[in-house]
Amino acid sequence: MALTRSDVDRFQAARPRLEAIAYRLLGSASEAEDAVQETFLRWQAADVGRIEVPEAWLTKVLTNWCLNMLTSARARRETYVGRWLPEPLLAGDPMLGPADTAEQRESVSYAVLVLLERLSPNERAVYVLREAFDYPHREIAEVLEIGEAASQQLYHRAKKHITDGRAHTEVDEAAARRIVEEFLAAASTGRTEPLVRLLTQDAFAVGDGGGKVPARTKAFEGALAVATFMRGLFKPSAAKRAHVGGAPEIYATTANGGPAVVAVVEGRVVGIICLEATAEGIVAVRTQANPDKLVRASEQWSAADHAEGPLHTL
Repeated sequence: MALTRSDVDRFQAARPRLEAIAYRLLGSASEAEDAVQETFLRWQAADVGRIEVPEAWLTKVLTNWCLNMLTSARARRETYVGRWLPEPLLAGDPMLGPADTAEQRESVSYAVLVLLERLSPNERAVYVLREAFDYPHREIAEVLEIGEAASQQLYHRAKKHITDGRAHTEVDEAAARRIVEEFLAAASTGRTEPLVRLLTQDAFAVGDGGGKVPARTKAFEGALAVATFMRGLFKPSAAKRAHVGGAPEIYATTANGGPAVVAVVEGRVVGIICLEATAEGIVAVRTQANPDKLVRASEQWSAADHAEGPLHTL
């Protein structure tokens, strides 16, 4: 059945929320876009006039499609080359979704997206719908076709996994920039000591190159190991420039609401380092260098103004 202009407009009005849900569920902007497009095709094929609550119908179709994608994604990631990390989104990306409450900001933080990978698909769906979008358990139960008590149990289990998995410290944009500036200043000295002072003793560093960019599979663990790795990473070299097609310019910004370092070559983002900071220091350094997971960030970066300029050049 052909959609009316009103039917299309109703879907487009729901699109930002659907994309934000899908991104949190999948950890991938490109997969989130695919899920929303599939939801639109289902909307297009449905008898829209008989759908009593379109927003609920769209959420159910999208969520269940994402659950199917998560199941297949687990199988794909078993053959993924190296460490799999989520696709980071830069500040201002509408796919980050609502950020009015601490819970909403927390739900899309890079550290939480990593932890969500440890949850079952249903735990992940309940956590996202409840924590980020404040869906009541009655509606979540209808979406997942489970009992309301089961929804509550899944939520508490997921919440405990997330809470136990990280030491949360929320920072505003100004504080995030200061963290990145201090990190870059320390990393560019060519010495490990300044970096060690910024890191917690149990800090670790991991990277995702997707088999397309060199990235160590095993994490660097401990402040000294991380500092030594970062010192080498930020040391300018002809080999690095040849590999990425130019001299990377290093900027301080935020990704997923947290402090982030962005490496850019001629307007193209070639790497994003997400820093997880606590009151004791930086506890995690996660680098996304897989070019497939930097396409959206590159598009957003190229469209924005960066009058302040880079803080460092490799």
